[in-house]
Formats: sequence, structure tokens, C-alpha cells
Amino acid sequence: MPPIEVGRICVKLRGREAGRKCVIVDIIDANFVLITGPKSITGVKRRRVNINHIEPLDKKVEVRKGASDEEVTRALEEAGLVDFMKEKVKPAPLV
Repeated sequence: MPPIEVGRICVKLRGREAGRKCVIVDIIDANFVLITGPKSITGVKRRRVNINHIEPLDKKVEVRKGASDEEVTRALEEAGLVDFMKEKVKPAPLV
């Protein structure tokens, strides 16, 4: 499994945004990270989530810790991942 790190693209597994992709913008502690969609691209609002509720993917964008939604959007556009981020994923069932 890819590491939990700033800039890592993940899929939300739980909640109303389950199946949508997001980007980690800050690591709060051993159990929680700050993510953003950004909302304008994926519909995921900036929020704190438990790391057990996200699944890291093999893709990563270069953003600084605590990056704004505009900076994340710019990084996604430069990496050509905007269409990838808009695709919804059917999350695997949790055991």
C-alpha cells in the first residue's frame, strides 16, 4: 500500500463522499489527515478524515503542506489528472 503523505491521491471509503477521489494536504496525527477534493473538481470538501476511511492510490501531486484548494487545482491541472479525479470509484467492501 502506498504511504500516507502530503500530495497523495486517495479514494474515500466511507461517508457521503464515498467513492470520490481526494488529495491529502496535511497530516494531523497518526490517525487523521486533512483532505480536499477540491470541491470544484470532485465534490469533496476540505475536512479532517480518519486514515481508515481513505485508500491511498499510486498517484501523487506536488503540493506543499497545507496547500489551498487553488494550489491543489493548479497542481492537478499541471499533472493532467483533472479527468482522473472526476471519475468516481466504487469502493471495495470493507471487512
